[in-house]
Amino acid sequence: MQIIRWHGQSPPEGQEIRARMQQQGLRPYSWSNRPGDVYSPHTHSYEKVLYCIRGSIRFILPDQLDATGNAVYVDLEPGDCMVLPAGVRHSAQVSTRGVTCMEAARYTIPLAEKNNYAV
Repeated sequence: MQIIRWHGQSPPEGQEIRARMQQQGLRPYSWSNRPGDVYSPHTHSYEKVLYCIRGSIRFILPDQLDATGNAVYVDLEPGDCMVLPAGVRHSAQVSTRGVTCMEAARYTIPLAEKNNYAV
């Protein structure tokens, strides 16, 4: 997992993040949740690229434990980006401020399959 924190004076606008993601060949879409909404643990078959646009959200990685034995979590604030590899189990909790995110799926071809393609 990769976390890229936003360090600018003010968070970028949704249009700026959409353009940035499209330049990377991604097809972003946005979604919002109300304060306190929860997502149960699940996985994806693709790499998830997600930006927090407004509000905040906590992603919990129940299969990854810290030194004290608690599940690792990541809090995202406006402008922050999370790149979550395919197959990583995670859940999420929306903050009391609600959240709006922009995300896209990044599909990669496994190395074994790449070797089957003629160049």
